[in-house]
Amino acid sequence: MFDLGGVIMDIDRDRCVRAFQNLGMTDADSFFDAYRQRGPFLLLESGKLDPDAFRREIRKLIPEEVTDGQIDAALCEFLIGIPSHRLDTLRRLRADGHKVWLLSNTNPIMWHRFILPEFTKQGLDINAYFDGTVTSFEAGMCKPDSAIYLYALNKFGISAEETTFFDDGAANIAAAEALGIKGVLTNGLN
Repeated sequence: MFDLGGVIMDIDRDRCVRAFQNLGMTDADSFFDAYRQRGPFLLLESGKLDPDAFRREIRKLIPEEVTDGQIDAALCEFLIGIPSHRLDTLRRLRADGHKVWLLSNTNPIMWHRFILPEFTKQGLDINAYFDGTVTSFEAGMCKPDSAIYLYALNKFGISAEETTFFDDGAANIAAAEALGIKGVLTNGLN
């Protein structure tokens, strides 16, 4: 089971912070952590706000008039992309008979606008790389909450003991290991 950002997809928190600062959000830095967001960003990621409600909340934090597209583009600046060799590795794992799952803290704006299209750059779609996916906004909770790991295990029909979880966040690995999942702290799938 793989995390997405920082493991499969390259990310850059500071690009996102700068993009929101460029829109006029003076305290943008306070909302972003490398592994967990705060305020409306966390509410979007945990499925507590839909994209329209999120954009309304963001507009309260920006003194200038901004469009939905500007907000969405600033949010997606967090994401750089997926190197092709990582897509090849995921397909090779599946071809070798491994079940490959995705468990990611993400939000519906990034998911639909940037993440899903990244998985099409080799002419395939996300289903060519994973046997199943769990996103935080779908599950209604974020890592490192133990409930999201239990949700994923149940959805995928797998046991903790037979699962290895790759993530770039130590707290996320510790939460998985507390449930009996083998954790591997990594900063990128080779």
